[in-house]
Amino acid sequence: MADLPDVPNTTPRASDGWRERAARSLHRLLRTRLLVLMRGHRIWQVVADAVFVSFAWWLAFFVRFDNGTPAYYERAMFATIGWVALINVVLFVASGMYAKMWRYTSVKDMEAVLVRVVLGWLSVIAYVNIFPPLAPPFETIDIPRSVLVYDLVFTLAFLAGLRLIARSIFERPTLTGAAARGRDFGGTRVLIIGAGSAGHLLVRESQRQPLGYVPVGMLDDDARKHDMRLLGVPVLGRTDRVAAHALDSGATEIIIAMPSAPGSEVRRIVEKARAAGLKVRILPSMGELVLGDTGSLSSRIREVQVEDVLGREPIEVDLQGIAAYLTDQVVLVTGGGGSIGSELCRQIASMQPARLVIVDHAEENLFNIQQELLQERGFEHLEIELASVTDRSRMRTVFETHRPKVVFHAAAYKHQPMLEHMPAEAVRNNTIGTRICCELAEKVGVDRFVLVSTDKAVEPTTVMGQSKALAEWVVQAFAERSFHTRYMAVRFGNVLGSSGSVIPIFRRQIARGGPLKLTDERMTRFFMTIPEAAQLIVQAGAMGEGGEVFVLDMGKPVKILDLAHNMIELSGLKPGIDIEIEIVGLREGEKLHEELFSGDEQPNRTSHGKIFRSSSSFTLDADGFLDELEAFERIVFDADQEATLEKLTAIMQPRIDAGVHRGDDVPAPPA
Repeated sequence: MADLPDVPNTTPRASDGWRERAARSLHRLLRTRLLVLMRGHRIWQVVADAVFVSFAWWLAFFVRFDNGTPAYYERAMFATIGWVALINVVLFVASGMYAKMWRYTSVKDMEAVLVRVVLGWLSVIAYVNIFPPLAPPFETIDIPRSVLVYDLVFTLAFLAGLRLIARSIFERPTLTGAAARGRDFGGTRVLIIGAGSAGHLLVRESQRQPLGYVPVGMLDDDARKHDMRLLGVPVLGRTDRVAAHALDSGATEIIIAMPSAPGSEVRRIVEKARAAGLKVRILPSMGELVLGDTGSLSSRIREVQVEDVLGREPIEVDLQGIAAYLTDQVVLVTGGGGSIGSELCRQIASMQPARLVIVDHAEENLFNIQQELLQERGFEHLEIELASVTDRSRMRTVFETHRPKVVFHAAAYKHQPMLEHMPAEAVRNNTIGTRICCELAEKVGVDRFVLVSTDKAVEPTTVMGQSKALAEWVVQAFAERSFHTRYMAVRFGNVLGSSGSVIPIFRRQIARGGPLKLTDERMTRFFMTIPEAAQLIVQAGAMGEGGEVFVLDMGKPVKILDLAHNMIELSGLKPGIDIEIEIVGLREGEKLHEELFSGDEQPNRTSHGKIFRSSSSFTLDADGFLDELEAFERIVFDADQEATLEKLTAIMQPRIDAGVHRGDDVPAPPA
């Protein structure tokens, strides 16, 4: 390997970073405190608050004195009323109270109003004591304490009431209660499954504006909610009686509004609804809602997919920990146009990095994720680079130009059968591409480098799996030699809907009318949704100290035959009747069952329940391996497929000889 020249350090000085952060903070302060007032309706909010603060001050004097305010105190009241209004309004503006929209006033907003009113009241007390009103000839007037108490009560009541009235006006049902009473205005009559927060929000949105559906009832297994009404919509009973409730209410569709429900529960409801001839739609999982597209809740309703019924528990992510290492940093994602890479970009963008650099060699994929982030999500701190990770010169330019602090290396070839016939391309992209990125990461001072790996790298029997196993070794070798960059890998199984997944293949086969082709009816695979995988990859990146291979908890393996049945049934068809299932036999190098840990590895728990750290008894000779890989690189770039395959086997042999392959002895994650 030719040594890369040291790159001049053009990293901004600490003082420059401090100035930049201060400038951003000042700009944010001006935008949320002052510039927001330039919008017309916000000015009227300020005027309304000033009027009611003044009225509360006048009313406090009026209530204090039974027979009208004496002239002595009336003079004090008029002398101070303008200052009272000014003090309160200035404090409200400075504290950002007008950055809130009255139509969305919540309990938390009411708490904020209480705090600001009390602060304003204390400021008024300080003012009237430091600068008391005067009566001729220069006699100070003491404001009665009872007036001050009345003023606090009235100001709080008026300002809180004003916001609640505004919200009630905006939330007045567009259909004037018709939706709640189930009258048909052209929308589909639906039952909402789940009378919790998500169901409440769906009903509220449907009452604000026509959305094409009319909630006529809700179902929930919590007996305490039965026979109650939520925004006028009755909670009819349990979910297992969905067919009877749909018949009684005239509903033709159900919407499952339980984002935290396990897949087994969703599957049970879907089966009962389908048996009753009801159309079924669903809100996505909680992880997708938190880190997915912005917009109204109703716009997120979609058809039920196989991901929804797999039975996986919701993923919990430490958003604060993630934000700590991504916010205000330059983050680079290779393979950013792919299925995993693009989801990583979406989630990283939500953490407000200083800049997100997306690298991909596929022009259309790169364009699509760029437009999505810019147009749909409004994320503008974005740079795209059309480049291959195997092009050392081009990648050097990318790293030197952007000088990232965090790198997610998701670029990889994934299609096993194809790569069996092109081992040089598999090694070039998956192994050599990883080495190039690791070299450059060290040269430009990257803090964290995260390799996206696969369970195919465990006891690999295919070219693709072996090339990814070598990529893990590359990361571990650089972790041993690095004094600055923390290198780590994150390993997991199949991702539903990814370009290398069986799901898109099954969908195309169902669309053609079948048959669905399975290699073996006994085959199982680990599955995880794309958002789940991306969340845990980013989470693992926050945990690594260098050299770790993190392994994601994939849950229980899924039989591919069961997956095929689920997909056919979710399409409204019957397996074996409408769509045939054909067994075609195992492909070259394909396993019946995948593992997450090799025989020489042991799973160790981490601070996150869904992420394990692998510890291996196999000792990697980092320098020797990288030297061997340098010679291998010349063979690979000569595109000699046969020589590449021979050398790949030779490099893997020491670990095989170390007793890696032990079949059923492969450890499982601790329960």
